Amino acid sequence: MPSHLSADRPAGQPPGPGSVDALISQARRLKGEVDAVRRDAHSDGSDPRDRWQRALYDLALHQLNDLDEHLAQLRDGPPPVPPAPQAEPAPAAPPAARSESLLSRVGSAEWNLQTDQASWSGELYEILGRAPTAPPLTLDELPSLVLDADRPKLTAMVTDCLVDAKRIDGEFRIVRPDGEVRTVHMMGEPVLDTDGSTASMWAVLRDVSELRRSQQAVSETRDSLQRRRHVAQTEHRLAVELQEAVLPPRHGTLRLPRQGEHTLDVAARCLPSSTGTPVGGEWYDALELPGGETLLSIGDLTGHGVGVTSGMAMLLGAVRGMAMAGTRPGTLLAWLNQLLDTTVQPALGSAVCCRYRPETRTLVWAQAGHPAPLLFRNGTGRRLNAPDGVLLGATSGATYGETEETLQEGDLILLHTDGLAPGDSGTAAAHRLVDLAPLFAGARTAQDCVRTVVEEFGGTERQDEACVLIARVTS
Repeated sequence: MPSHLSADRPAGQPPGPGSVDALISQARRLKGEVDAVRRDAHSDGSDPRDRWQRALYDLALHQLNDLDEHLAQLRDGPPPVPPAPQAEPAPAAPPAARSESLLSRVGSAEWNLQTDQASWSGELYEILGRAPTAPPLTLDELPSLVLDADRPKLTAMVTDCLVDAKRIDGEFRIVRPDGEVRTVHMMGEPVLDTDGSTASMWAVLRDVSELRRSQQAVSETRDSLQRRRHVAQTEHRLAVELQEAVLPPRHGTLRLPRQGEHTLDVAARCLPSSTGTPVGGEWYDALELPGGETLLSIGDLTGHGVGVTSGMAMLLGAVRGMAMAGTRPGTLLAWLNQLLDTTVQPALGSAVCCRYRPETRTLVWAQAGHPAPLLFRNGTGRRLNAPDGVLLGATSGATYGETEETLQEGDLILLHTDGLAPGDSGTAAAHRLVDLAPLFAGARTAQDCVRTVVEEFGGTERQDEACVLIARVTS
């Protein structure tokens, strides 16, 4: 397109070829670095965050490709003027293969208002899908290519430019002869005559279809991430509220049974995950039973999220109901195993269930694939010998053994779930807990002992929550 000198500003001087070559080298080097980062960040695309990042990488690469091509056009000069139109236009040639670049197609046009003639660059013919031998469309004919919904926008931009000398900067969609819809960005301004009237209008038109599609992909994946984050936050809040609703108070102590001798001073705490993992199926419980006995239980249902927390609430409700009915610990775990085995969504779990008889200071307990209770007495600690018991839900018809332990005044029973220590399967945490025996001996209450455990394990990097329950035999 011939250059013009508008009445209100002088024409700028083009940059020298050497400076443009330097810019091209910088653009290509940056493009290589971005491409290398994109390859290193390769994923299977199943995660919305990964798709969003990949779309941003692609968008950056497309724009760097365009920058490279635009700088090359700037270095090589304007495209050749197409041949003069024939009296009988030839049939439209098939459109050129579409470039994968987002912004590589840039064409220019000038419409002379005095002669009513138009001049298009060869690139503009490709953008609009017209044969290069066809005559360029006048300003009155141009809206025939535009989607009906976008014609008022184009008409308003052209009118403001010609009448009020306003710059054109806007987008509209065109329909190519093959039926393909493309998005075109148009920038232009009037060229004024010596008397200040508008003599012609020139414009640069750019095919931004791929750019808009990439931006839409980025927007959609961003929205997907936001929805996913909102769902995760809602599920976490529901899981926390459900857990808090069914578990005994996390702070303070319980005295069970509330009346009589040889009661238990009970305290418990859940230590949160340090990695932001959603709430899981860990639980602890202390419940006064008919006849003055006390139920102590602790366990873990595999998985995370509100569904698992709901399963834990169901499981804990079953434990309490069977214990209130007088079911012994071994039989209780067998029925609990049957319950998990028959649920719609089978799951695995571990548990320890204890019944404390205050009149004889006897602890009857059973376990299902769970770390055994620890007994602390006179400044030393040890793990109790565990009866037979497999994970809940692991096999149908499993039976669970029981064992008894006679306690003394001042004894301390500690129940805990896996995960207190890194990579803990129960053993590592048990050794560290046994080492706390001298501190437990000097503690006045079960709550003080729980604080000691929190101080020891509170700063531990753990993948999941961990629970600890301590019961101290009092007079």
